[in-house]
Amino acid sequence: MNAATNALLVDKEIIGNLHFPAEEVLSSGDYKQKREYELERAASLGTDKVKIKILFEDAEGLKQVETTVWAVTKERVVLKHGATIPINRIHEIKI
Repeated sequence: MNAATNALLVDKEIIGNLHFPAEEVLSSGDYKQKREYELERAASLGTDKVKIKILFEDAEGLKQVETTVWAVTKERVVLKHGATIPINRIHEIKI
């Protein structure tokens, strides 16, 4: 079963109120590499205001947000209105 079907869809405005544990959610180096590639793609599409889906995990469980990526730093993804998600808490990016 697809993990995204179990994820709670949230508005980007609430992301600043979520608690993110420090642990990495991906176990495989290949998955981490794919995530990094997809984040770079998402950031380049953000200039065109293309919305993407981000499947991530906070302290309470899986969540999904549909938004524009404004920037990617070494440790975080920056969304519209300055909301950020730690990269190590992102399971998947769907463009």
